[in-house]
Amino acid sequence: MAFAGRLFLFLEDDAPHHEGLEARIATAITPTLSAMGYEIVRVMIQGKQTPTVQIMADRADGRPIGVEDCEKISHAAGAVLDVDDPFSGEWNLEVSSPGIDRPLTRTKDWLRFAGHLATAEMSVPFEGRRRFRGFILGADEENVRLKLEDAAGEVTLPRIDMRRAKLVLTDELIAATAAEAKAHGVGGEDPADDEAEPNPFAKRN
Repeated sequence: MAFAGRLFLFLEDDAPHHEGLEARIATAITPTLSAMGYEIVRVMIQGKQTPTVQIMADRADGRPIGVEDCEKISHAAGAVLDVDDPFSGEWNLEVSSPGIDRPLTRTKDWLRFAGHLATAEMSVPFEGRRRFRGFILGADEENVRLKLEDAAGEVTLPRIDMRRAKLVLTDELIAATAAEAKAHGVGGEDPADDEAEPNPFAKRN
């Protein structure tokens, strides 16, 4: 199964939703990364005593993100955050690609991977359940439509109540990812070997 067409390019303001300190960090680093040709997929903070800022990013041109890209993002984002100073003590920075089974944080991600299998977890029960698994039918700024894998029929999930969502690693997704990489002139290794799980590149403290 191939990726959906580039219909998502019309989405001008399709930033992932963040809250609290994660939103502050995303807001601080977005202008710099955008100018460099990168897009934020997710910012996550883990840990309390020595927090780790995890930045997951894409290339704006659609090409697969590589180690060199992660290095550039790490240096640029680190410099911005050193000035913004979001933490009072030591902190770490990790930068990674989204991986094949990427989180789905933006409308264009949902549209790009239409037809592929995804899971979604709701922050509040929807129609009596919190977890859903199905094939992506479509999405807009407010809702996501899935063809449920475990039952006949479809479901429309409100994104405002969605805690997290991600693609499911399947043979079809791996093949589509490899085909897209080849179309961009990137070949060689099996993408499942190095992108199935995000690969943190750099740390700082």
